[in-house]
Amino acid sequence: MDRVALRGLRARGYHGVFPHERQEGQTFVVDLTLGLDTRPAAADDDLAKTVHYGIVAEEVVGVVEGEPVNLIETLAERIARTCLKHDGVQEVEVSVHKPNAPIAVPFDDVTVTITRSRV
Repeated sequence: MDRVALRGLRARGYHGVFPHERQEGQTFVVDLTLGLDTRPAAADDDLAKTVHYGIVAEEVVGVVEGEPVNLIETLAERIARTCLKHDGVQEVEVSVHKPNAPIAVPFDDVTVTITRSRV
């Protein structure tokens, strides 16, 4: 299976369990790896035969900016479902980063990574 990756998609969301997270929001960062067969697109040099990663990026940003959830696990699941709606995408790995998570000790990032497939 071939891979198309998008790294560092940034969007402001209002996800989290604390009231200030829901009121103030914060930046979330998403990395995606889409699994699909790119041979038909490459053979014909045809965008219609692969996944349009620009559209995927816009949809993922829409999910992050959309309805708030408590957990980034839930956010990752919603993003995975959105990606799998695209014809040809057989598998997706989603990493959601929450670099400004409310943690009392110094840290660089909090990340949840999931893999989902059509099967």
